[in-house]
Amino acid sequence: MPVRLVVPSLRLLPEYTAALKSGWSSTTNRTVENTREELQQIDEDPCSFIASLDDPEARGAPIALPDGSFMPRLPGYRRWISDGDFCGSINIRWQPGTSSLPPHVLGHIGYGIVPSKRGRGYAARALALLLPEAKKIGLPYVELTTEPENIASQKTILSCGGILIERFKKDKAYGDAEGSETLRYRIELSL
Repeated sequence: MPVRLVVPSLRLLPEYTAALKSGWSSTTNRTVENTREELQQIDEDPCSFIASLDDPEARGAPIALPDGSFMPRLPGYRRWISDGDFCGSINIRWQPGTSSLPPHVLGHIGYGIVPSKRGRGYAARALALLLPEAKKIGLPYVELTTEPENIASQKTILSCGGILIERFKKDKAYGDAEGSETLRYRIELSL
């Protein structure tokens, strides 16, 4: 079955939950805390958890940063990557009326593939499928970040037209990651 983006659903929730319990995380920031919080939300109210993943009006709770501070949530949504089974997730967030992001938001798009599905081009396909949606939001470009040692992610971004625009160091809001070098890529979207 071809790779596609699907709206999170109760049907795939058991596979998503199993991925979290195996140590995979949908985020690279606050991975342990994020995983614990998501598993708790799923356990308490699976329907509300699923609904929280689609928040284009930023109605959800503030976002916790790795340093423990909280910031207002941006509009955004998550899609699950599927080949018939749960393969990973990709999300997009934006600031209404502008393509810029607040300093604590490292990029418009983030993604992660479960270990058993890596190396098959799923991340590149998911990113390519999400770019037209970013264009519909009105973004002239999207920015993505990755660490210098994450060659697979760099290849994914480059395969979708990404251009390295800067190397920077994460600020103190990123806790233990403060000062770590990060690469920022931009993918131009023709409007």
